[in-house]
Amino acid sequence: MPTFFAKMKFLPRLLAAAFASVVFATAARAESWWDSEWTLRKQITVDTSATGVAIADSVGTTPVLLRLHDGNFTFGAAKDDGGDLRFVAEDDKTPLTYHIEKYDPVLNEAFVWVKIPDLKPGAKTTLWLYYRNAGTKAARADDPKGTYDADTVLVWHLAEHGGPAVDASGNGHNAANASLAADTAMIGTGLKLDGKTAVSLPVSPALAWAASGALTWSAWIKPAALAPNAVIFSRRDGATALVIGVNNGVPYVEVTGAAGPQRSATGVPLAAGGWHHLAVVAGGGQLAVFLDGEPYATLAAALPALNTAAQLGATTGGFAGELDELEISKVARPAGFIKFAALAQGGGDAAGKLLAFGADEQPKDWLSWMKGGYFGVIIASLTVDGWVVIGILAIMAAISWFVMINKVGYLNSLGRGNALFLKEWSHIATDLTALDLGDPDNAKSLGGRVDAAGQKALRRSTVYRIYHIGAEEIRHRLKADQSEKILSARSIQAIRASLDGGLVRETQKLNRLIVLLTIAISGGPFLGLLGTVVGVMITFAAVAAAGEVNVNAIAPGIAAALLATVAGLAVAIPALFGYNYIVTRIKDATSDMHVFIDEFVTKMAEFYAEPSQRSTNFTRAPFAPSEPRK
Repeated sequence: MPTFFAKMKFLPRLLAAAFASVVFATAARAESWWDSEWTLRKQITVDTSATGVAIADSVGTTPVLLRLHDGNFTFGAAKDDGGDLRFVAEDDKTPLTYHIEKYDPVLNEAFVWVKIPDLKPGAKTTLWLYYRNAGTKAARADDPKGTYDADTVLVWHLAEHGGPAVDASGNGHNAANASLAADTAMIGTGLKLDGKTAVSLPVSPALAWAASGALTWSAWIKPAALAPNAVIFSRRDGATALVIGVNNGVPYVEVTGAAGPQRSATGVPLAAGGWHHLAVVAGGGQLAVFLDGEPYATLAAALPALNTAAQLGATTGGFAGELDELEISKVARPAGFIKFAALAQGGGDAAGKLLAFGADEQPKDWLSWMKGGYFGVIIASLTVDGWVVIGILAIMAAISWFVMINKVGYLNSLGRGNALFLKEWSHIATDLTALDLGDPDNAKSLGGRVDAAGQKALRRSTVYRIYHIGAEEIRHRLKADQSEKILSARSIQAIRASLDGGLVRETQKLNRLIVLLTIAISGGPFLGLLGTVVGVMITFAAVAAAGEVNVNAIAPGIAAALLATVAGLAVAIPALFGYNYIVTRIKDATSDMHVFIDEFVTKMAEFYAEPSQRSTNFTRAPFAPSEPRK
């Protein structure tokens, strides 16, 4: 049997191959899965082609509203604050900026705004929503300012529940005064106007309008009553003004300048009590009114120069109803941009055709079961000391499995060789050296009766090697006297001693490396227990340092600490079963050698002893001092 170190030279190659396969699997997965710490994803398709909602005009970079609910999102798999939500572009590599307007895991409702760079008209654009990650990377990554382009100067979601509106664009254009909340607005919470209260917008250089400049103004409105000249938005500076309102249900934009007031043409009036998307776009010496994403009216006038405070509503003749999602840009947005915003934010059938949510997907590689669920939480919470202990246990497991596989293969080959030799041994009649001709090649072939496969098995036969010792001893002693083939009692006992020596050496070979299994059996659980105790100590020390008892913080650490004990048992249990099996096989092989030695000595006494000694039992007789040795 080759030495342990000679055979162990193949173990590094085995471990390197395993490591390479893991790296290859991980690398292959990285091409189709953005980050392995996220274990669920779903594809979202924005379809502006004829199969969805046809939008032929240019859209450009735009934020899209994603309404998450039970029908398209599994809230129980995500964090309670939505912190593990991530959005990735179609290439599954480029993260997209986003921010969460509302996330309610109790009502299972969320509003998330995601920036889509350069949305193409008449085409399908896909993005990926990733979630379910309990690791350290899963903190909130909202970026409200990054969700909008540089041309967006004000965005009010109006989700402050009556407090001053906060500018989500990151430009700091917050409302100057508080407002009355509308809890059931178009998108979560909105603004309620009673016709007698106004909300002031701040004065800012970014909100200043140059004469004949560009502007896009949009909001969702819900008129409570169809009053005449109800002002929704106004900005005045002496005789110059811009007003957006609803006159008896007809949306309009009005510009007041040197020529007096000018108002857009009338169209089909709105009905009270319904939500509508209203937008005004100024540019190129013209103001256009869009209603629910479609062109509604135009006014051949340029945007006036204004740098005063603007207002939503009015203290006299103001709009009575609800308002939501106010957005102002310093450029004239294309018609496709306005239509997409109205359809995507409006919900209903149109939004369902425009935005399609795919089914949840999980990683498909062989490590995917480790990444999700409870086991993923345990792995993420494992500390450095735990990894060290598990690494040592992994080395012990590799060595123990190497020993078990090596030993079982050796014992199987040994058993085949013993069976083959004993079959030939049973045919010996008078000459015990007949199966060993002195020539090593002939000895291995048992006189030419064993083929190449049998010779390979025979070289592992312990019984054959002991027989070879006895045959050489007999041949050596018979050379002294060629006249007769007789061995003295002392010679027979000496040969017996040589056979016993061979038995000891073969037994030592059979038991070589078995101590490594006993180390794995006894040391594995204790080493795992050490890792668990240290892990528990670190967990409680962290709790003590934080000064706060939180079961959600303690539980993952304890679970991760117990993983070391599980690893120790995983090393010891297979080693225990393998050890018992191998020891049983070794006992069988040792018994075969004992039986063969007794048979060999008995036959030697029968064939070679002096006639007066042939009845003597030579198997256990002591040396006779008076007998001369041949």
